[in-house]
Amino acid sequence: MKTRGQPMRGATPKSMRPSWRGLALASRLSVAAVALAASASTASAWAADSGVAAPVVVDQSSKTQEQTLVLEPYGPNIIRVTLSLKKDAALAGPGYGVIPGVNTAGWTQGKDERGDTVLKSGQMSATIVGWHPPPHAVPPQQTAVDISRYFGGTTNGAHITFKDASGKTILDFTGWSMGIPNFKDGNSQLLHDRRPTDDQFYTVNGVFAAPADEHYYGLGQNQEGFLDHRGHVVRCWNDYNAPGGQSTCVPFMITNYGYGLLWDNPSKTTIEPGFNEVTRWTSEVGDRVSFFVIAGKTPDEIYAGYRQLTGVTPMLPKSAYGYIQSKQRYRSQQEVLDVAKGYRERHIPADVLVVDWFYYTIMGQFDFVPELWPNPKAMNKQLHDMGFETMISVWPRFTSDGRYYDLLKKNGWFLSQADGTPTTGLPYDKAGSDIDTTNPDAAKWYWNTIRDNILSQGFDSLWSDETEPDLPPNGSYYHIGPGTKYFNVYPLFHTSALYDGFRRDFKDKRTVILSRDAYLGVQRNGAIVWSSDITPTWDAFKRQVPTGLDFAASGITYWSNDTGGWQYLPEEHKPAKAPLLDPTPARGVVGGYDDYPELYTRWFQYATFLPVLRTHGSRPANEIWSYGPDAQAILEKYVKLRYQLIPYIYSLGYKTYKTGAPFLRALPLDFPNDPAVTDMRDEYMFGPALLVAPVTEQGATTKQVYLPAGADWYDFWTDKRYTGGQTVTVAAPIDRIPVFVKAGSILPLGSPIENTHQTQTIAKVKVYPGADGRFTLFQDDGFTYAYEQGGGKVTELTWTEASHSLGHTGAKGWSEPDAKVVEVVQAQ
Repeated sequence: MKTRGQPMRGATPKSMRPSWRGLALASRLSVAAVALAASASTASAWAADSGVAAPVVVDQSSKTQEQTLVLEPYGPNIIRVTLSLKKDAALAGPGYGVIPGVNTAGWTQGKDERGDTVLKSGQMSATIVGWHPPPHAVPPQQTAVDISRYFGGTTNGAHITFKDASGKTILDFTGWSMGIPNFKDGNSQLLHDRRPTDDQFYTVNGVFAAPADEHYYGLGQNQEGFLDHRGHVVRCWNDYNAPGGQSTCVPFMITNYGYGLLWDNPSKTTIEPGFNEVTRWTSEVGDRVSFFVIAGKTPDEIYAGYRQLTGVTPMLPKSAYGYIQSKQRYRSQQEVLDVAKGYRERHIPADVLVVDWFYYTIMGQFDFVPELWPNPKAMNKQLHDMGFETMISVWPRFTSDGRYYDLLKKNGWFLSQADGTPTTGLPYDKAGSDIDTTNPDAAKWYWNTIRDNILSQGFDSLWSDETEPDLPPNGSYYHIGPGTKYFNVYPLFHTSALYDGFRRDFKDKRTVILSRDAYLGVQRNGAIVWSSDITPTWDAFKRQVPTGLDFAASGITYWSNDTGGWQYLPEEHKPAKAPLLDPTPARGVVGGYDDYPELYTRWFQYATFLPVLRTHGSRPANEIWSYGPDAQAILEKYVKLRYQLIPYIYSLGYKTYKTGAPFLRALPLDFPNDPAVTDMRDEYMFGPALLVAPVTEQGATTKQVYLPAGADWYDFWTDKRYTGGQTVTVAAPIDRIPVFVKAGSILPLGSPIENTHQTQTIAKVKVYPGADGRFTLFQDDGFTYAYEQGGGKVTELTWTEASHSLGHTGAKGWSEPDAKVVEVVQAQ
């Protein structure tokens, strides 16, 4: 809590210090308050596994406060910190989304030369810094003493310094607070969201030093258009009405200082990165400060730690790496079948067709309008025979006139008010109440109902829409507790209900769940998260690029957006420059939006180089042939390129499964020593090989592209070779998105197919010389979980620059001789 008179960097107000010497500033700790484990069993494991002295719990106290600080190693490069005025809260395990797993092997405890307690492994250390008189200590001014009579702090403070294996400080935790919401801080309204039987609400924060050259990436989805969050406040919560487009909270960030920080609190959290020389995390409700620090020499080491803490990212079915065709909405099964036939007759590749909402008679009825969907099972059989899979939208809302409402209300399975009344959106929102899938019984029922009513009709995957939930939970109550306290967890519980059901009841079939929102760990539920109902504007398109990069940097690889924007098109839009595509043939779709075929084409080019290529939107038609013949030719070119790239993309998915590292990557992750890319918002790496620079300006036919230092680069389209560390101006006519290939890359390309159920062979392995290179090629059946037991073929490809040769070990990657498959690119 920030209060008047509270010194900078979270220092404890002087009213908390009866003497100006001897007690801690918030950036000091006078008495080591360390719990190296949360239970006797953990303590025994520590002593047995690492030889560390038995852990102790020492409560720090002053005349006014008692507090407990806990340090728990979770692995050689991961440590958890917990502080609380409530000892039981400090000793409790981590919150939702984090997989418990204290691991003290290799850690030792000792004292440094100043007598401070140090925990150390081979990869990092944490020092609890006690109070050490500065060489020129000055007694407090009388004014400060007088101020302290009226304006006090909430804790005794703490100071913990984290260092890497070389002894370099990577993070400095300088203070914290924990106070009851009050009128002074303008948050007293939070107390109205607490029932008498609930634990006391506290607002908590943690303060960290922010060196001038530190930069911050991740923190979920915030669509303001920034990449580096430094100097930009991040409001980390699920907010459909956020100004730039819906936000969703993943409280994990990675910085260029060699660490990632996971903030373990699911309430609304505000992050202030790099203001006034500090970064401050403030959560509305909690009973402790709890966070994890993950050290790593490379970003991928940090993501391996995130994977350990929050879960493995399973591989998606191969169809999800192809093309997902959707619109708002296909109104009947005949319309879906007609679209499918349109793709197959035109020989345009596509894998998944999506059935959006209002196929049902009543919200929450889980049925089909019989006149429009006379036989969904027969429809799916036809589509499967054509090589399509289907995804269908399921909502967590139930109206009072539906067949299940009374059952859910009777069982207390709704997000509800304090008296048990289901929360609704009336008078304006008439879509009913949200099911509370934090309740395990409700979650089981929800899955079973969807399985029996929807998936039984032959649909392959689920679109879990409105997972904020749609009715914001603050002031309402979940099975697990107050919605204000657990504001951000619904996406995790909701996708878990569906994923766990799939894994239990469809054991041999991979699932994918399209989710509108996310939280820590949602990646372990086979989730694709998309950026919600964005507008069809150049501005929204431009901001999608950094939005997706930060989301992926949060440790969740599979991010997508509604290619072309979801909202309805304006009746008229006149561009500043002459449109690059004639809108006349598409007037029935675009109306008076003259530059929309150009916008859609540029957006589709960008989406081709995302982990998931999915189109959606509220246009009368949204198929590849919907925007005129010139646009169609370009869109066909890119969807066919997407299918050529599937061996590369699918192998990247396997790598993410094995390591946790995202393959949609902001440039600072791969080029940390190049200051030019610190806040590069319109370029990114798609895997280790491809640098993508979307054209996001209307009417542009050239683009300036910065090529990061430390590598040479090939133009993907022309094979022209460039030296890194320079900005080049490249041609970008309407049929071309600038793409460059890093020297030393190995790029496997597949044979032409129209869907991923067809057999695709490795048609070409392109090598871009100029540096040594490696690539792991993975191939399997594409649709089962056999890969989790070692199924599939792994081929290790190695390019040796000195000998100018490609080697491969492991499984055989292709049947043709290397001379027919391997192509070493000749620079132009």
